[in-house]
Amino acid sequence: MKILFDSSVLIAAFVESHPKHKTALPYLLKAKNKEFELFVSSHTILEIYSVLTSAPFKPRITPQIAKKLIENNIINLAKIIYLTDKEYFRLVVKMTSSNFSGGIVYDALIVECALKAKTDEIFTLNSKDFIKLTTGKPIRINTL
Repeated sequence: MKILFDSSVLIAAFVESHPKHKTALPYLLKAKNKEFELFVSSHTILEIYSVLTSAPFKPRITPQIAKKLIENNIINLAKIIYLTDKEYFRLVVKMTSSNFSGGIVYDALIVECALKAKTDEIFTLNSKDFIKLTTGKPIRINTL
């Protein structure tokens, strides 16, 4: 089984004070136990770093701690998926033809990475845009 985590799931798994921590952490542990292959969009790495280092988590997450969390739980564990310049532009064309604008395009980037990696599922805490973007596509959305 191949599963791509979006940033919301990883952040919740990393931050003990996050309201969804107890829901997300077991899935990260399953990935560490090799119960499935974990995939992450390259874009997600910096998004996680940004949120971890700027959100008002208690205790505060320093850049050094954020880096360590990303190394231990993404870089050393997940397969990182990225798009080529041509794939990015094709995504712009898709967004234009679907008349999508704003923040949904970042979820579209994650969906494209999941499709490129031929993952079975995307795990997220926020499924609304993912459901719109995967209608008719061979990928399931799992909302934790």
